[in-house]
Parts: sequence; structure tokens; C-alpha cells
Amino acid sequence: MTQTEVSQADSSLLASFPNYLDAQRLVDRMSDDGFPVESVRIIGDGVRTVEQVTGRMTRARAAATGAASGAWFGVFIGVLFGLFTAGQTWAWFVFISLAVGAFWGAVFGFVAHWSTRGRRDFASTMTLQARRYEVHVDRERAAEAAKYVL
Repeated sequence: MTQTEVSQADSSLLASFPNYLDAQRLVDRMSDDGFPVESVRIIGDGVRTVEQVTGRMTRARAAATGAASGAWFGVFIGVLFGLFTAGQTWAWFVFISLAVGAFWGAVFGFVAHWSTRGRRDFASTMTLQARRYEVHVDRERAAEAAKYVL
């Protein structure tokens, strides 16, 4: 028997909600009142992935996105090298690293998108969602926790 199976077998369903925020509010209210929330679990049932398309991905947008991430990486490298320099030389390290990082990020972003040959011409974000969220509490605390459900 796995740990999850043991936890669910030894727990009691306190409440079920259509969204996570409502389940979170219940547990937060319990915590605010001093209930030992270590015995509480929020279980997502019917979990699925949801991909939200955020826009069309063109070669120019791929290059711009690559340039932005490359610039951040360049700044990071520039700051690291700049720590070991004296005077205002560190600012040049940061600026040059930012420019080089942005350039190579744009090149790699463009080439990566171009190499797909149109098989994925959109940008998106991926999230996990559940059909419902159940708040479970250990059986020993079930009677005490029941007062929090309206």
C-alpha cells in the first residue's frame, strides 16, 4: 500500500469544492483558528492538463523571446564576472554580457523556431486543473474539523 493510499484510508472527507481557492480558504480559516493543519490535505480529483494558447509564434517573436532570455543570462554572467573587477569595469562586463547574451539568444530562438518548419507556430502556457478539490482531515480530528464546514 502506498503512502497516498494510507493517507486517504486514514482520512475523512471534510468538504469538496469546485475550485482550489475555496478549498484553500477553508484550510486558511482552520489555520487562523489554531486547528492543527498538519492533519489536513487538499486533494485534486480528476486532474488534467490545460494548455492556454497565448498567441502566434513567428520567427521574429521567437528571436525576441530568445533575446530576452539571453539578455537575462548575459546580465547574470556579467554580474558574476563583474564581482571580480575593480572600479567601473563591472558595468562594462554587465553591458557587454547583456548584449552578447541577447544576440546569441535571438540567434538560437530564431534557429530553434525555424527548425520546426511550422509544426508549432503558437506560444502557450500549460497548467494543471482538477475537476474538484477535496479537503480531507485525519479521522482522529474529523469531529473537531466538522465545525469549519458551513
